[in-house]
Amino acid sequence: MRTPFPANHMKRHFQLLLLTCGIGFTGAVPLPAQAGKPVVLYSRTWNAVGETRYQPDGTYSGILAKLKETCEVRISAGPVSGKMLEGVSVVLIANPSDKAVESHPAPRHLVAEDRAVLLDFVKGGGGLMLMGNQENHNLETKETNALLAEFGMKWEDRYTDIKGLVLPPAVPVIGGLKWGYYAGNTLVLSAEHPARPQAWVPNDLKVLPLNSPRNEPGVLLAAATLGQGRFIAVTDAGWIGNPVLEGKGIAGVVVPGDNNVEIFQRLIAWTAGAAGGTKPK
Repeated sequence: MRTPFPANHMKRHFQLLLLTCGIGFTGAVPLPAQAGKPVVLYSRTWNAVGETRYQPDGTYSGILAKLKETCEVRISAGPVSGKMLEGVSVVLIANPSDKAVESHPAPRHLVAEDRAVLLDFVKGGGGLMLMGNQENHNLETKETNALLAEFGMKWEDRYTDIKGLVLPPAVPVIGGLKWGYYAGNTLVLSAEHPARPQAWVPNDLKVLPLNSPRNEPGVLLAAATLGQGRFIAVTDAGWIGNPVLEGKGIAGVVVPGDNNVEIFQRLIAWTAGAAGGTKPK
């Protein structure tokens, strides 16, 4: 049974099944979990065909390789269903697409049917982590905000650019670490919502961006609980891409000394119900 949300404690179908390097590519058929490892499903369901960012064998190959050290990682572009999510601990979504890419079909959005599946999954004890990127990254917000509303959150198109944020020790799960934030929009939280959204990382306006004056008040990373499950929303999807992990930054702008890999791993562990690396009683 999962612990309550802690105030002070505290990641086109693929029809071919591949099991290489601990990463499973799957279509609609659920796989048995590897013993003792939480299962993370990186769902590409809502990414447009032809979208080259956030690819599991491209920009996200490095972070998924890191993640498989502690988790079983599955990847699918197939429609989500209760059957597909059997045995899954966390669903990871990066930057749901708004429009078609070039001549490809229009992408699937987070429609009511998909939202219902994800909400049932979270209420039943699953974890969901949703990341979105800044403008010019084809981010869909209308249907995505309908999902966020179920957790007392909303994305707004107010932007903060690249900066390094040293998180106070009191921040749950990721306190004391340095987050290399590589630009994104803003989260607004509804304090009275029953999912109890919490602003884990409000934007510190005293820390100036490295590459522009855009520096909006609001929340950059938030957490909530619904039923027995946990939810994380992040207003940046580039912070765990290969260029950042390789120390190259984005567009030549680098946040030195970041702890982004550890932050991501801790967020996934918490979302899976393993705060601090230990399973809840």
